[in-house]
Amino acid sequence: MPDVPPARPGPSPSGPAASGPAASGDSDDEALAALGYKPGLKRTLGNFHTFAAGISYISILTGTFQLFYFGVSFGGPAYWWSWPMVFVGQLMVALCFCELAARFPVAGSVYNWSKQTGGPHVGWLAGWMMTVATMVSLAAVALAYQLTLPQISSVFQVIGDGTGKYDAAANAVLLGTILIVFTTVVNAFGVKLMATINSAGVAVELVAAVVLVVLLAAHITRGPGVIVQTNGFGQGQTLGYFGAFLTASLASAYVMYGFDTASSLGEESIDPARNAPRAILRALVASFILGGLILLFALLATPDLHAKELSTEGLQYVVKAALGETTGQAVLWCVAIAITVCALSVQTAGLRLAFAMARDNNLPGGSKLARLSPRFQTPVLATCLIGLVAIAILVVNINQPQIFSVVTSIAIALIYIAYLLVTLPLLRQRLRGEWTPAPGRFSLGRFGLPINILAVLWGALMTVNLLWPRASVYNATDPQHWYLRWGGVLFVGVVGVGGFAYYWFVQRKHTGVVAEHAAGELPEPPGAHGAP
Repeated sequence: MPDVPPARPGPSPSGPAASGPAASGDSDDEALAALGYKPGLKRTLGNFHTFAAGISYISILTGTFQLFYFGVSFGGPAYWWSWPMVFVGQLMVALCFCELAARFPVAGSVYNWSKQTGGPHVGWLAGWMMTVATMVSLAAVALAYQLTLPQISSVFQVIGDGTGKYDAAANAVLLGTILIVFTTVVNAFGVKLMATINSAGVAVELVAAVVLVVLLAAHITRGPGVIVQTNGFGQGQTLGYFGAFLTASLASAYVMYGFDTASSLGEESIDPARNAPRAILRALVASFILGGLILLFALLATPDLHAKELSTEGLQYVVKAALGETTGQAVLWCVAIAITVCALSVQTAGLRLAFAMARDNNLPGGSKLARLSPRFQTPVLATCLIGLVAIAILVVNINQPQIFSVVTSIAIALIYIAYLLVTLPLLRQRLRGEWTPAPGRFSLGRFGLPINILAVLWGALMTVNLLWPRASVYNATDPQHWYLRWGGVLFVGVVGVGGFAYYWFVQRKHTGVVAEHAAGELPEPPGAHGAP
């Protein structure tokens, strides 16, 4: 039996797009009621808050500083070209998301979008994959502390001195756990506190990113021709440099995602149908420009492109070597702030997703997970659960030397699959002529179909690239085991197949908006019973 008897079934995912809430021109709360929900979350966020949520999830400084070493290690300087490649692919996805955000301004964006376009089963699977991905992503982002804080001061290397085989991995778990406890407390205390901290952190990150671009540009030692140098990578491989480039491109794929966070706060934003699409595009474009310039000028400014520190310490080494110890330390402190707000934003997005699913009684203990704190108007239990699972993921991998690449790869693969479960059903609706963007809101017009096709192709190809059983990613050090090398495929398979089996045989029997979140019956439109 469900925890609380559903007050009414969830809204039907089928039917013409003109029935979407944004089409009616009603208020934000009335648009939410058209989807079957009554307002519960606190609607206080403005334009910058939603933009900040999207850009802090992407987090230019976090991603570039965490994974620069990976790209250079496998692709050399020419790996830089993966940055614009990933941007173009993700832009296709983001444009599709903009149309959906304009029509369905509701919490739990990926879950609700796929539910509306693909049906309740597809929606549940997308939401489930994205929820698990969020918890794994939170763990992956928290690990970035280890790549930055010990380089600021040895005080942050609490476990060992960093030279032991497991010192870095164990210390990363400790620092990451502290960060996750902080983000959990902040998210539990309400969206206003979260938004204030997040916006301040994003402001610091954006200023620091611009300053870093200028400083690196002032210290360049070589011309831009360096970004076409492969430095011998790929020799002896079946696909040559292309194979090496595909591996190195994961460093860029790991960064440019999460832009849908701007729309996941739709029930806490003012005029989300208009502002969320803008926030999605602004966050992605700003991240592409600033991140691309940081990576470019870092390659041009590094004292030695063959230094072994490039593949061990990464961008942190470049900053300190090129800019000096004092300036480098200041930049690394800004990176630490960026990592903090990135983790905060990841948990915020995951929390809204879990809340949206629980509100539909689509998670075990749905009514409890969706219960809002009377004081803070946040689902405190769901917040704590996400934090605890993320910490558990860290602890399980405490003695895993390649913890960074393994956890990150699995997290991003899950997210790309969840994105595919949005763009693919949307493409099916377009092909059937069932999709109509919200009138007066963001629309791709005649470019919708080709953009949607490209988004699906990009998502499918990149998912294969992410899950490809490379020993260099999933089992880089001895001992070599087949189950480690196939770890990404196995983990994603268990999460997807096992999760959906649970939904099909257990959870779907209890699906329905729980009573405390269900909107009252909507008034019937004029003429519903033949009246003039």
